[in-house]
Amino acid sequence: MRSFFFKHRGLFFIPLAVAIIFMGKPTYTSFSIGIIIAIIGELIRIWGVGYAGATTRKDNVTAPFLVTAGPFSIVRNPLYIGNTLTGLGFTIVGCGATSVPVTATFFILWFLFYFTVYGIIIPHEEAFLKETFGNPYIEYCKRVHRIIPQFKPYPNAQGEFNSKAILNAESRTLIQFAIFTAIMILKMPQGILAGKLFFS
Repeated sequence: MRSFFFKHRGLFFIPLAVAIIFMGKPTYTSFSIGIIIAIIGELIRIWGVGYAGATTRKDNVTAPFLVTAGPFSIVRNPLYIGNTLTGLGFTIVGCGATSVPVTATFFILWFLFYFTVYGIIIPHEEAFLKETFGNPYIEYCKRVHRIIPQFKPYPNAQGEFNSKAILNAESRTLIQFAIFTAIMILKMPQGILAGKLFFS
């Protein structure tokens, strides 16, 4: 089951995205607050992808070497933290002028999908890394928390930042981010007006 969730992890977040697109009513305030959180999440993800590389796009758990540098030196799952923040940000964006039941639905979906899916696939990844790297990974886990960042970086961290890896592995996510942002802008009253003027 964990392998199935890992392979299809991206699909489980589609219901939340669809709900926000069709039922969300962003306002200037909700967009301003939410997009900042979403951008912070994406920047954390980009930082992590720069170290982890294209393995972040694989359908099965794989790791050519143990990455403990960059964001991985302060928390073990920076990409998932980034994804969760980005999801939270866009959830806030969509909640602007929605009713209480719709807002509650958005946040329930956000919590359900992110925490359930990651609660399943993180242990799956950890089992693979423990089996693959043994004691070095066990020692790393003792010093660095799964999801709570620490102020003191992991000593003797290994791994290098590769900007090319971002282009190779993160371009699809950046395109999706841009498209979703554009949709939210167009859903705002000002955005709808601008869209009508542009296409008229």
